[in-house]
Amino acid sequence: MASQSDVVSVMMWKTEHEPRNLNMTYDRNGNSAAFVALTDRPIDTNELLKHAGSHRAGAILLFLGTTRETTGGRHTSSLDYECYPEMALKKLHELAAKARLRWDLVECAIVHRVGHLELGETSVAVVVSAPHRREAFQAGEWLVDELKQVVPIWKQENWADGTSQWVHPGLETRPQQSTKKALR
Repeated sequence: MASQSDVVSVMMWKTEHEPRNLNMTYDRNGNSAAFVALTDRPIDTNELLKHAGSHRAGAILLFLGTTRETTGGRHTSSLDYECYPEMALKKLHELAAKARLRWDLVECAIVHRVGHLELGETSVAVVVSAPHRREAFQAGEWLVDELKQVVPIWKQENWADGTSQWVHPGLETRPQQSTKKALR
């Protein structure tokens, strides 16, 4: 499991002179296919939007998942996210590739926070650009729904009453054995 203390930021952005990012996937022509990242720092939405921009795109969709104050009638004080970094990145890349097969996307980026988040902070950002808005909306919604189901990122709800609870769709509890590794 990765937590805030042992994850380094992997948010890197391509430029014409920058070498290929290890968290970027490429199509067979060398064009970027998707950017995925896990980070313990705030997500820079301006950089994500720059990444998604293209003269071929008629629509850019940005989805931000944020820490809300109330969940199921209970007051939340904060969230903590942990993950299995190698598997989480692999699953994020797989989701981005599947989205590009289903919809005509120009660019795709998914960034998820790990560590401690206060109310109002962004935990996940999904950006897609496409020639038309319908494809962008459909792909964005599908990516968010799927990543919550299949990516091994666990959320701990820290309640205002001092209690906490681990949450992940499809799992009753967070796995007992974990391996702590820093992202490189």
